[in-house]
Amino acid sequence: MKRNKKIVVLCHCILNCNSKVEGSSDYEGAMYFNKKLIDNGFGIIQLPCPELMMYGINRWGHSKEQFDNIIYREKCRELLLGYIYQIKMYIDNAYEVKAVIAIDGSPSCGYNRTCSSKLWYGELSGCKNLDEKIENIKLINGTGVFIEELVELLDEYKIDIPILGIDELRLEESINEVYKNLF
Repeated sequence: MKRNKKIVVLCHCILNCNSKVEGSSDYEGAMYFNKKLIDNGFGIIQLPCPELMMYGINRWGHSKEQFDNIIYREKCRELLLGYIYQIKMYIDNAYEVKAVIAIDGSPSCGYNRTCSSKLWYGELSGCKNLDEKIENIKLINGTGVFIEELVELLDEYKIDIPILGIDELRLEESINEVYKNLF
């Protein structure tokens, strides 16, 4: 069988929603978005989930500000480096890596939007301003920490591939926009 040499790179939770913070996914396992990729002959590279790797499955939701520290950023780079090598190897061997697909809203993997709060920290038990902290959590235009590190590594290795975001708040429209860029 002949290879078509088309590849897409997906953030982890697009293929495995079980990695997401509890309560933040409406899928049983994988986002239906993937079926069209498979049906159209795309090879898929699944990036790791840095939040799952560092904080486990029973973690609370975080904001970008909580992840914006040197330790988390270095762990992201460490997790990404082998994938950068794979992507470069594919490109150097005439494969077409069509895009990286991010998950907008994520403090790690958002590309167009990320979760932000300058007040989301501290001890929750006995917190006198918990309602204020919760109300301060917003989705803002911006990129998550993991994707920021990915962008830097792509630049360092002179890899030019687009990054597209799936926005679960406007899922159908967002998926159609991604498909238009891939097909």
